[in-house]
Amino acid sequence: MRSDKRKPNQLRPIKIHKHFQKYASGSCLIECGNTKVVCAASLEKRVPPFLKGTGKGWVTAEYGMLPASCTERIIRESSKGKPSGRTQEIQRLIGRSLRAVVDLGVLGEQMITVDCDVLQGDGGTRTAGITGAFVAMSLCVQKLLKEKALARNPIHHHVAAVSVGIVDGVPSLDLCYEEDAHAEVDMNVVMTDEGKFVEVQGTAEGKPFSTQQMNQLMALAKKGITELIQLQKKTLHA
Repeated sequence: MRSDKRKPNQLRPIKIHKHFQKYASGSCLIECGNTKVVCAASLEKRVPPFLKGTGKGWVTAEYGMLPASCTERIIRESSKGKPSGRTQEIQRLIGRSLRAVVDLGVLGEQMITVDCDVLQGDGGTRTAGITGAFVAMSLCVQKLLKEKALARNPIHHHVAAVSVGIVDGVPSLDLCYEEDAHAEVDMNVVMTDEGKFVEVQGTAEGKPFSTQQMNQLMALAKKGITELIQLQKKTLHA
C-alpha cells in the first residue's frame, strides 16, 4: 500500500475541467492528485522562419511553475532573464508530444502555442502538462473547425503521458512527489491511443533495472495512459 493508499497500478484521482480560461482558444485545468496544471492554447497567424512559404503550420508549448506552486517559493524565470534547462527540456517535450499527432500540412501557415502553467506541483507536472495540453489543443482545433478556419481536423490521434517508477522495490504507476523523490527508477512515458510511443525517459538512481522490470513499468504506463485517453475523450465530447 502506498502513502496515499493507492494500489501500485492505480492512477491518482484525475479531473479535467475544460474551458478554464475565458480568452484562450482552448483551455483546461488538469488535476492529478495534488498536481494542478492550467493548459491554454492560442492561435497565431504566423510560423517559425524555417516554415515560411512551406504551407505547413507549427505546434509548440511553453511551461512554467508559478512561484507558490511548491512548498518553497519558486523564483520567476523572467527575473533570471532566461528559462532554466529543466523548463526548456519540458516545454520541448510537450511540443514534440503534440506535434506527433498533428498533420502540420492541414494546419496551414499558422501556429498553436499551448501554455502549461503549474498552479500546484506534487510530482508528474510534465506528464500532466502533456495530457492537459492535448485537450487544450483539441478545443482550439474544434473552435477553428466551427469557424471554418480549417478544412478538416489536423489531429489524427490522442496522446497522453504518465510517470511510472520502482518505489521500495515495487513497480508503481503515477508517482507523487514523495514517491518520486526516493524512487529507485523514475520514468516518464508518452504514448498515443494506438499504443505507439512518442517518448520514454527512464533513469535508475543507483541500482540498474532489468528488462523484466522495464517491461513491468511499460505495462503500467500503457494501462495508465489508456485510462487518461478515455478521460480526454469523455471531456472533449461532454
